[in-house]
Amino acid sequence: MNIRTVSFDHPDAVKLNDEVQAEYHVRYGDGGDATPLDVSDFQPPNGVYLIAYDESDRPLATGGWRTQDKNAEGNEDGDAELKRMYVVAEARGRGLARRMLAALEEDARTAGRGRMVLETGDEQPEAIGLYTSSGYEPCTKFGHYRFHESSRCYAKAL
Repeated sequence: MNIRTVSFDHPDAVKLNDEVQAEYHVRYGDGGDATPLDVSDFQPPNGVYLIAYDESDRPLATGGWRTQDKNAEGNEDGDAELKRMYVVAEARGRGLARRMLAALEEDARTAGRGRMVLETGDEQPEAIGLYTSSGYEPCTKFGHYRFHESSRCYAKAL
């Protein structure tokens, strides 16, 4: 797996984002994640967006983090918010998500962020399993979906 830094509007990032949004719609029936995101959210040093490619240069996994500091949506100073973690269906079960998560954590740590936070939902048990087995613990709800019953928020000190 070859992990590359790309822009959030890179064609492969757009393709994988469309795929994950379609999966969110299937799981939640709501059209996908409506959290406002901007290309600039993932531009270093305020964040990064990564895509993992196979030996044939096919994009298989994606994820990013963006800087969040204390705000009205419940974030704290020093937060790095994990966004758009996704592995294409045919590549699941190979440890790609865990490797992507480790790369994102290392990048956020290097950028001086103190805590990685994420929001997922109760219809994503695979994601919850990945995060909890990687040292993430439940935290105070934050972000766009903080008032939704199905929202689950986790944090890990970097």
